[in-house]
Amino acid sequence: MLEDNKIYNSYYVWWKNIDKFILFLILSLFFLGLFFSLVSTSIIASEKLNTNSFDFFIKHFIFIILAFVILFIFSFFEKNKIFNTSLILFIIFFIFLFLVPFIGVEVKGSKRWIDVGGPFPRFQPIELIKPFFIVILSSVISINLRKRIYFNYFLSSLLVIPIILLLISQPDIGQTFLILMTWLSLIFISGVNLLIFFSFFIIVSGILTYLVIFIPKFEYIKNRLLSFLEPGTGNNYQSEKSSEAIINGGFFGQGIGEGKLNSEIPEAHTDYIVSVISEEFGLIIVILIMFIYLILAYRVFKKIDEEKETKTKLILLGSITLILLQTFVHIGVNFRILPTTGMTLPFLSNGGSSLVSTAILSGIILNLTKRNINQI
Repeated sequence: MLEDNKIYNSYYVWWKNIDKFILFLILSLFFLGLFFSLVSTSIIASEKLNTNSFDFFIKHFIFIILAFVILFIFSFFEKNKIFNTSLILFIIFFIFLFLVPFIGVEVKGSKRWIDVGGPFPRFQPIELIKPFFIVILSSVISINLRKRIYFNYFLSSLLVIPIILLLISQPDIGQTFLILMTWLSLIFISGVNLLIFFSFFIIVSGILTYLVIFIPKFEYIKNRLLSFLEPGTGNNYQSEKSSEAIINGGFFGQGIGEGKLNSEIPEAHTDYIVSVISEEFGLIIVILIMFIYLILAYRVFKKIDEEKETKTKLILLGSITLILLQTFVHIGVNFRILPTTGMTLPFLSNGGSSLVSTAILSGIILNLTKRNINQI
C-alpha cells in the first residue's frame, strides 16, 4: 500500500509539474503519425512487401507504444541525472556507429543500419545518438562558459568531428548536415564572436564542397545536386512523383486511399510522408500540421527565454533546433526546394529508430521545461 502511494505520489508530482501544453502538442503529433500510418501508408506499403495489410500499422503502433514509454521515462528523470544517463547511452550508441562500416547492413549503396539479430529490430545508430549528442555537446559548451568559451568550442569539435567522419563514410550527408548545423547553432547562440563564427562556417563549407566535387565516393551527391539544379538531368523520379502528388492533391486532397504516390515510390511512408498526406488530405492538412510544429517550437523557445541555467538553455535549444531542421529538410525535399535526401519527418514518419529518437528528444524537452513544485 505504501509502495502504491509512492508511485501515485511520484506520478502526481510529475503531472503537476509537466508542461501539459507541450505534452499535448507532442502526443498530438505522434497520434497523427499513427493515424496516417493506418489510413494512408499501411495497406499499399504492405502490398509491396506481400504482407498482411495491417503489418505496417501494427509495427508503427508497437513503436509508438515504445516511444511513449521512453518519453515518460526521460520526462520522469531527475534533472541532474539526464547528463549521466546521456553520457552512458551516447558511448554505447557511438560504439555501434563506429561498427557500422564493419558489420552494418548495406541498403541502396549506404551502410547506415545495424542488425543485431534475434527479436531485436534493425536500427540506425545515428538516430539514437542524436538526443544524447545534444545533451553532452551542450554540457561541454556551457562549462564555465565566460572564462573558457573557445576552449569549450575546441572540446566540442572533438565530439563532433568523429561523428561527422563516420557519417561521411557511410555516406549519410543528410544526418551530417543535421549534426553540423545543430553544433553551429549552439555555438552561435552561446555568444561566439561573429567574425570567427562565419570564418569557421566558410571553412567547413569549403571542406564539404571539396569532398563533393573531388572525392569519387561522394559523386552521387554531386549528381543529386546537379539533377536538382537542372531538372532535365539525372534521376529525379522520386522527387518528381512527390511534387506531382502535392499538385494532384490540391488544397483539399483526393480522399483517403485515393493517392497514387504510395504505389509509385518505395519510401513514401518514411521519406515522403508529407507528399502522401498532401495528396490524400490536401495542402490544408499539411499546413495545419506544420502549424503544430511551429506552436511547439514557440512554446519551447518561450521556456528557453525564461530559463536561467545556460546548460539547460542549450539542451532545449539543441533539441528543438534538431527537430525543426529535420522537419525543414523533409518538407523541402517533398516540395522540391531541396535536393533529395533520405530524411524522416519527426513524429509522423514510419521508422522505429526515428520514432525512438524523437521520443527521447521529447522526453528531454518535457523534463527540462517542468516546474519545480515538489509538494504533494
